[in-house]
Amino acid sequence: MSGSVVLIHLAGAIALLLWATRMVRTGVERAYGDVLRRKLRNTLSNPIIATLAGALLAICFQSATAVSILVGSFVGSGIVGGSSGLIAVLGADLGSALVVRLLSFDLSLLVPIATFAGTTIFLVTENRIWKQFGRILVGVGLLLLSLQLIGLASEPLRESHILPVIINYLSSDVVTAFLIAAIATWLFHSSVAFILLVAALASRELMPVELGVVMILGANLGGGLIAALLSRTMPAPSRSVPLSNLVMRGIFAVIVLAGISLFRLPVEMLGSTPALQVVHAHIAFNLGLIIVGLPLAPLVHRQIAKWLSGNNPQVGELLAEREASALDPAALDVPSRALANVTRAVVGMCETLEVMLKNVMELYDQPDRPGIDALAELDDKVDRKHASIKLYLAKIPPEQMSETETRRTHELLEACVALEQVGDIITRNMVVHIHKKLERGLTFTPEGWQELSSLHASVLSSARLAFNVLISRDADIALQLVQEKDRLREIERHTRHRHFDRLRDNTKKSIETSSLHLDTIRDLKQINSLLASLAYPVLKERGMLGGTRLTLEPEAV
Repeated sequence: MSGSVVLIHLAGAIALLLWATRMVRTGVERAYGDVLRRKLRNTLSNPIIATLAGALLAICFQSATAVSILVGSFVGSGIVGGSSGLIAVLGADLGSALVVRLLSFDLSLLVPIATFAGTTIFLVTENRIWKQFGRILVGVGLLLLSLQLIGLASEPLRESHILPVIINYLSSDVVTAFLIAAIATWLFHSSVAFILLVAALASRELMPVELGVVMILGANLGGGLIAALLSRTMPAPSRSVPLSNLVMRGIFAVIVLAGISLFRLPVEMLGSTPALQVVHAHIAFNLGLIIVGLPLAPLVHRQIAKWLSGNNPQVGELLAEREASALDPAALDVPSRALANVTRAVVGMCETLEVMLKNVMELYDQPDRPGIDALAELDDKVDRKHASIKLYLAKIPPEQMSETETRRTHELLEACVALEQVGDIITRNMVVHIHKKLERGLTFTPEGWQELSSLHASVLSSARLAFNVLISRDADIALQLVQEKDRLREIERHTRHRHFDRLRDNTKKSIETSSLHLDTIRDLKQINSLLASLAYPVLKERGMLGGTRLTLEPEAV
């Protein structure tokens, strides 16, 4: 087999590995993302628990990068402290290393089982959670299959005359090997995928274990680099966690690299096979980083946060200027450009509302005055955006617009009205309930709180679908949004029935919080209905929306 054919097979196997990893991650995110985020927010106060929570989340997402970005957003929103967030990210890196160890077992039998079961579940069910579970199983099957393909594709490399030359050079120049591994991991955008590739090469004796360990150190630096670069457009507080993780990871990797360059690495203590030695070295590195990093995390994060704030003294002003420049008056004479500007402004409105929708339920759980005041400020921001967008749309010359542009104008205007009403429901209705709960010291029953949290998670999921529809105008997503509305109506009905059952049983907390519980259900349902209305113009345009939802019996006509 020629060298080019070997590289094609190897590239295809690596591409499948990257795709399968992404497939598992998106399946977990769509099915269980909101629940996992809520659990993570509630467990980051204790350093040990934060480490374990970060590791568990990384195992679920199969990505420490996703956890780093997520925790960084929590820190930026003030939900968790910076040092606690950094500790959780260190735990996530250990969780990612444990995923590599799990995948290093012989799981070949799971390939047909996972792909068959996942495909069957995905095709036969209409339930969103089960569909995503099927996606996860298919992703796991493809992930294991890709590892087999990497092994088969790399087998001919044993006879290569060029590979030994490259390996010998990298073995003699560990700094170059370290940097190449960091860059390759960044290009893969997955440390798991790159480390599995290194382990596969080591298992076939195509790479010495000592060089594999050097590549592992570089991969850990590259893994931290991915999150740091992906968060570069986020506010400074949100960037502080990924950047702190990169600094700690990079310094520790360089120290370990210097150590193994000066002293012989006892690879035989790491495992019985080359692949296990490489994987165990990866786990040992991340475990050692946690041990060293736990006491240093507050100091490192404080210095990085101070540096970021010092280098971004006018971030608020820059963001305000960018937001104002979206509605460029110079574009009004070109309706297509003007509508594109309005769409950008509406995206900002959606982002603000998503934050409001997330934070309001957290205030239900732990009400506090500063959080309530911050929510009111966000609503004022939504109102200002709404007013600016209306005035801007009114200035577009109607005689210069095509029929399609006129429809889009009305669609964006109606969407802004609906979004502004969502903000009003949050601040004028739900915040009133929070005040009442705070003043009276009320608490929901565990069952009642679980029901409200589940309902809120469904509404938040619908909000993301609605925002996607508004931008992409995708008919499939619009149809899914309307179907979610029908599903939520059933959830709301069952929630009410269970609440009344608790009232019949004279459950004290249910009696005390009855009005709060039912009013919150009503508000969430109204918000969901407003969000679902964003799908109607898209469905109507494609002839997928009827004129009425009423069904009349023949004798009633």
